[in-house]
Amino acid sequence: MNMRTISLIRHAKTQGNLERRYIGRTDELLCCEGRTTLKRMIDASAYPAVELVFSSPMKRCVETAALIYPESKPHVIPGLRECDFGDFEGKTYEELRDDPAYQRFLDSGGSGLIPNGESTENYKQRCLAAFAEVLHDIEAANAEQAAVICHGGTIMSILEAYHQEKKAFYDYQVENCGGYIGTFDERKQLFVSLHRISIR
Repeated sequence: MNMRTISLIRHAKTQGNLERRYIGRTDELLCCEGRTTLKRMIDASAYPAVELVFSSPMKRCVETAALIYPESKPHVIPGLRECDFGDFEGKTYEELRDDPAYQRFLDSGGSGLIPNGESTENYKQRCLAAFAEVLHDIEAANAEQAAVICHGGTIMSILEAYHQEKKAFYDYQVENCGGYIGTFDERKQLFVSLHRISIR
């Protein structure tokens, strides 16, 4: 089998997302608004049926996976977790804007060092190693359709490396509950087409 459908889905909102905080290692559950939006998406059949479900270990992803795919026990892949935002963790732009380290991070286009956190390059490499694990498990199961429930940055890291069109990291940003349904060519080891999952 050369072509498989792999959906990359960002978890529903948490309270930290609502407050526009940097939420990386903080292990929040979904908030009421997040669950409501997700239910609306599920009721609108926004997400495809799949044979395998993979998830970040973070509670917000495991909960999202359980709501979208209640009949499937997700394969939890530790490397799919969100970036550790170090000293920026749990804070908003307003709380950080006078911090020189944060200004340097913004000036770098979000690719610079995060004090006491995870570097962007290490984060991306971790995500790619985790996605290689996902691909191995999909192939071993000979599954035609799979879903990966994870984080916005994880999705951006995967698609920056694996999308045939080779766009930039931030070009793949998606909203909570959004994502992409991709056609993955095993021979090329690339997503050859993407269909965006939009909020309804």
